[in-house]
Amino acid sequence: MIADGSPVGLHARQPKAIHSALTVLEEVARCGAGVTARQISDNLALPRATAYRLLNVLVQDEYLVRMPDLRGFALGRKVVELANLVAPPAARPPEAVRAILDRLRGGIRGGIHLVRYEHDGLRVIDPDPDFPPSDRSVILARLEASAMGRLLVYERSRGAAPASVEAATTPASRATPGAAPTGHAGSRPRPFGEIAASGYASQIDGVTDGYGCIAIPIRDRAGHLVAGLCLCAPRERIERPDELVAMLQRGAEELAPLLA
Repeated sequence: MIADGSPVGLHARQPKAIHSALTVLEEVARCGAGVTARQISDNLALPRATAYRLLNVLVQDEYLVRMPDLRGFALGRKVVELANLVAPPAARPPEAVRAILDRLRGGIRGGIHLVRYEHDGLRVIDPDPDFPPSDRSVILARLEASAMGRLLVYERSRGAAPASVEAATTPASRATPGAAPTGHAGSRPRPFGEIAASGYASQIDGVTDGYGCIAIPIRDRAGHLVAGLCLCAPRERIERPDELVAMLQRGAEELAPLLA
């Protein structure tokens, strides 16, 4: 049955429309967050009007979302839910952590993700349901490409491992989230000098053209990296991040005692 109570039936054209919608969904997944309607139309050889119509239906049904700048599309909440049914995610963070993340997501337009560093790698433990990360394979395969990965590479360069992996080989002083971690400057690769200076990582165009990411470290009382609070947004916002960084750092300070 459908909303008006009439029986569901497939008309002659509906299977083709369903196939076209699934093809559009697959193309967004293949191209990554930020792909435009024009690119989808060209890639699939679909009439522009058809591409727009299918995209609008998929957005309405939450299989896709519009990017914060409204110029492109990304996979949406329903796709994440379907993926979780096939491979259930690990236990979500405590309610107190989710409450802080919900407040941040309500005040900052963009994708806000919580990352946990463990076993010499990273795991997104609370992805933004409205702007889910769509290129996790790139993030995991090329750590230097993303801000969240750069935090881990930087931590390795200082001779320290995430606290959940092993104790740091070099003692670290107590650090607050967002503060520049201590270490031997000579061991830091030059591309990560900005993290030492600013206390957080950022990147633009590393994963998706036209978009960037900021990652604020969350450390335990010994200064070990345990998690990261990340914002993904259009590049013009990442290029002028002062207000965003301040908001994220305050959030990281609240999260630290709940995650360490």
